[in-house]
Parts: sequence; structure tokens; C-alpha cells
Amino acid sequence: MPKTGRKPASSYKVVKGRVCLKGNTLEAVVQHEQAKMPLKIKVRFLANSAIRARVCEVEPLVPRYDEAFKHALPDNRESLVYASPDDLVMSSTTVDGVTSHVITYDRAGKPTVAVRMTEDPWTLPVMQLNASSYFHFEHLRRRPDSILEDVDACWEEPFEEWVDVKKRGPESVGIDINFEGFEHVYGLPEHTTPLALKDTRGDVEGAYDQRYRLFNLDIFGYEMDTPMGLYSSILFMMAHSVETTAGVLWLNASKTWVDVVTRKAKPGLRRHESGTMDIFLFPGPSIADMYSQYADVVGKTPLPREFALGYHQCRWNYDDQADVLDINAKFHENNIPYDVLWLDIEYTDGKRYFTWDHKLFPDPKLIQNELAQDGHKLVTITDPHIYVDSKYRIWKEGAENGYFVKEADGSSDYTGSCWPGLSSWVDFTNPAASKWMSEQYHLDNFPESTADMFVWNDINKPAVFEGPEHTMPRSLKHYGGWEHCDVHNLYGLLQQKSTYEGLLLRESVPKRPFVLSRSFFAGSHRYGAIWTGDNGADWEHLRMSVPMLLSCNLSGMLFCGADVGRFFGNPPPDLLTRWYQLGIWYPFFRAHAHFSSERCEPWLLSEPHVSYIRNAIHERYRMLPYWYTLFHKASVTAMSVLQPLGIKFPSKAKMLTEQEVLIVLA
Repeated sequence: MPKTGRKPASSYKVVKGRVCLKGNTLEAVVQHEQAKMPLKIKVRFLANSAIRARVCEVEPLVPRYDEAFKHALPDNRESLVYASPDDLVMSSTTVDGVTSHVITYDRAGKPTVAVRMTEDPWTLPVMQLNASSYFHFEHLRRRPDSILEDVDACWEEPFEEWVDVKKRGPESVGIDINFEGFEHVYGLPEHTTPLALKDTRGDVEGAYDQRYRLFNLDIFGYEMDTPMGLYSSILFMMAHSVETTAGVLWLNASKTWVDVVTRKAKPGLRRHESGTMDIFLFPGPSIADMYSQYADVVGKTPLPREFALGYHQCRWNYDDQADVLDINAKFHENNIPYDVLWLDIEYTDGKRYFTWDHKLFPDPKLIQNELAQDGHKLVTITDPHIYVDSKYRIWKEGAENGYFVKEADGSSDYTGSCWPGLSSWVDFTNPAASKWMSEQYHLDNFPESTADMFVWNDINKPAVFEGPEHTMPRSLKHYGGWEHCDVHNLYGLLQQKSTYEGLLLRESVPKRPFVLSRSFFAGSHRYGAIWTGDNGADWEHLRMSVPMLLSCNLSGMLFCGADVGRFFGNPPPDLLTRWYQLGIWYPFFRAHAHFSSERCEPWLLSEPHVSYIRNAIHERYRMLPYWYTLFHKASVTAMSVLQPLGIKFPSKAKMLTEQEVLIVLA
């Protein structure tokens, strides 16, 4: 991608005579001047004034992955309501040799939406797609006869001791998107960046020297103020001003880079490693309109169970059954309310999920029933890797039925290193494998589980300890023959969905599940909560939690939180106290700690800190009806539960970049 601000000359033009309006869809064919590979553009109008723009090859050499929308959108896109063809009119004009086509969407009582496509160069000036002519679509081609001809590592890309073999060759896609007239853009979780995204190009003070990267990874402790990606990716950006709000969502699950340039309305540039272009444009104009349009595409956040909005106490790991029951008793003795106790991986028999270590936890049902007597719940962890052990029922069934991710040649199950040792990974893109894993949560399949036990899905980026960048090689094979590079950022969403569906069906009368996931993608909000991962015991991580959670909320991931106190390290009492006082305003409110961290349950502190923390937690419970009402309203209107000052007060320029204040407002 060019690093200058100069507008390049476009090499893509509309093929003469290949533009038409068919029903509710504007169709056109464009092609590169040299490659002469025709690309099909479809622009569809949704009934709510949102616009969907898709680009793919007319006749690809082999199919491209184009199924991210099937997972990100509810009901396999069946819920999308498109405009009536009767409300659409197209007109064409030619001025100074440049032909333009304008499609007007006009409904009684609604703002008129007009879309214009120019032919040479091709542009779509709705939030200005390709207005700066950066559109790029690497057409599929045959591999050169000699590896010496692969001068740009288009077919084999080395990384440390690994080589990423690209069987389909180069297939990246990219485009520029202009938010004309706006000064700031927001979104693109998950990063430790300011709420108003910083520039990545040009000579702007404080600009990053690299692009925003969206590629879900297992980051074991993360740095502040960097555009490098963390555990999750939502390719959503929004712009907001006094007059209007607009948003854009790109559904692509491959590794992605985004350039942001805010000066003089320069473009935001996106490039994806593989897949197609599938973009939704949300023109607003009000913020309520924009979020309604967004929710009509990806769905609304369902109302959580009330206990899920209370206080959660977690640690890697509580030692044994006696320790868990003692923690429960200590909460009551110290008059500190809570709702949920959590067990990390050590509760299992040798990291075999859906089992118990009966030496440490001899009677799991007793624990759950003891907690349930006072209305408390238990959460246990299940990760997506399955220990390779022929005597382990879960692994044996998965292997026999072909439910695991395959090696690149598809001949055998991929194995790698994770918590138990040598492991296989469930291929959640396989509907049968996902259903099978859902069924493991049924009460007759998960030994000694009850309806008062819920689930935490962790390291589902997915994490592979000895893999490239601690994840799977991108050439591995998934269901349908797709490579891992095509579906990587979807993996966490698909595991959380599978878990959610399993909990939903484990009782004869379905009840709303609670599932926490480390990794997320567009659509994850329909299946549960997320958190910001492995933070540290310092004031900078406390401070960064606010813009990170605001960014998640603005991008549609409402039920989110950060580990209160830290995951790593030992917070001094004043930091821990302040973190609780802030944490009661997180939508998801949980304290957590690494096994190397000192115990710091609230009652272990001295006065006055224990009283300050007790008072803060009581305040959360006094506000619980408000939180429940807030999430109910979000489930109906799709508005976020956390908002930055700039959303409420856009007329004050300083507020548009304010990120240390969050508004909890219905």
C-alpha cells in the first residue's frame, strides 16, 4: 500500500454496457486495465437504508472463501430485509466523458438515499468507496512453473522456521473508504489504542508507523498504545459529528490491515489476505438510525440473565473443593455480595475437558448445589483443543468422526501443543462437529454438571503454543476444503456459538445461557460476554480498559469487561480499590488472577480498603435493576450500554477524543 497521500491513478474501470439495476440490486462488471480479469460488483439496498456492496470474480479459477457472513449474520442472512424494487429508480448521465449512474431509494416518510457509481474510474461515493482509487483485487492465477518466479513470496511465505504455502496463490483484496466531513473515526476492536483511532500514515504528530492489524492471537500480556491486534477482530468503523453518524462493516475473516488517515478526509484503507469484498454501509443519519441499521444486519444483543450482571470471582485456580466452599463462605461472612465463582483448567482430569479431577474435587455436584442454595452459580472452562488420548472419550469420538482440523493436505488430523500436551482442535466450521461439541454440554454428557453451571471458552483464537505466532499454520484444512487463513478470525465466534447452543438445549425448558469467550468477531454479541484478556497490575492497564470497552460497545460488543485488579502481577491496595470502583461500571464485572499472583479476594485487604471495595460491590448490586433495564433496552433498540462523552456531546470538539470517561446511560 502506498505510504504517501497522493491519489493513485485507478486501474479498475467499469466495462462499457455492463451496468444495470436488477430488482433491488445494482450490478456492474469492472476489470483491471492490464489483467483484464472481470469482477462482478453487486450493490443491494436494504429496507432500512443500509447498503451492501459485494465484489468477486465473474469466473474465478477456483472458488474463493465467501462464507463469513453466514456466521456473522443471524439466521444465515435470512433475516435481512431488502428494499422493494418499486422504491428504486436508476438514471444515467455522461459529463466530460465520465458516465455516472444514480440509484435513488425513496420511501414515504423516510430520508431519501441516493447512490452514484462512476465508471472511469469506478467509485461508489456512499461513504466514498474507492474515491481515492486504492481498490485492489488480486485475481486468482496459476502457480508459476519455477519457484524462482515467486519473487514476492506470493505462493510461499517464510516466517521464522515455518513456511506458509499458499495453494491458491496471492488473493488479497482492499479498498479505501472515506468518511467525508468527519474528523475522527472509532472502532476496530481489539487494540490498545486511543478511542478515536490514530493515524497510521503521514506526518501527523503521534501517528503510528504501522497499520492496524486484525488477526486474532494469544497475547500473553499486552503492550499499551499499539495498533497490533489482540485476541479479537470486528471490522467495524464509525464516524460521528453534530449533524450525522455513519458506520461501515466488512465481513472478512482473514488477516487484515487497516490504514487510518484523518487529515483532510483522507481515506481509511483496508486490505485482507484472502476472501472477497462484502461491505455493509450504514448511513444513519442519526446515531440511533445507524445502530438500528447495524443491528438489522448482525442482530441485537440478547438480554442476559440477571446473575450474569452481578459480581464474578475467578482465579487460575482455586485449589480444590474445600477452597471453593471456603471462598463462598467468606463472601457471606464479610457481607460482600457475589453471583458466580469460576474454575480454571485445573478442575479437569489432566486438562481433559468435560471431566473432573476427583482428587481435588471429589463431589462437583455438592459444590454446585451448595452455591445454588444461596443463588450462586459456577462457571467452568472448556478450551477448543482436545488432548490426544485414545482412552479419552471426547478425543476418540472426534477422531473417529473426522471432527478435527486437518493437516494442509487433508490426510490426517492436525496436532499441536497446548495445555494438556499434544492436542487436536475441533473444526467448528463443520456443522456436525459444532453440533457434536454442543451436545457435550448436555447434563447426561457432562458428568456431574448441573443447570447451575455455565461455561468459559478460552484461548480460542485459536492458541497453539508452538505454532507460528502461537496459532495454527494458515495452510491447515477446514470443513469444505477451506484453508485456516480464510476462517481464522471466525474461530472464537464459532466455538462460543456452539457452546451457547449446547447450554440452551441442555434442559427441557430452554433458559438463557451464559458463555464468556476470549476471542470474538462480528456476531459474537449474540452468544454471550467477552473480556479484554491478560492485563497487568498497573495504572496504565486500568486506564486503557475504558477506551477498550468503549470501542467494543461502539462496535456492537456490549457485554464486555476487563479483569478487575489484573491478570498478571500484584496490585497495591490503592490500585485494587480504584479498580473495583471503576469495575462496577463495566458491563461484565469479574475479578481474576494468574496462579503466580498473590491471593487478593476483597476481605484479604486491610481497612479502609476492604470497606471501600465492599461498598463498591454493594453499589453494583443497588444498580443491578438499572443494568438489567439498560440491557433490555439494548436488546430492543440496539443502542450501546456504554457511551463516550463524544457520542452524547458531539458539538464540543474536545469531547470527540475524550476516552477516560464512560457514560452508563439508558
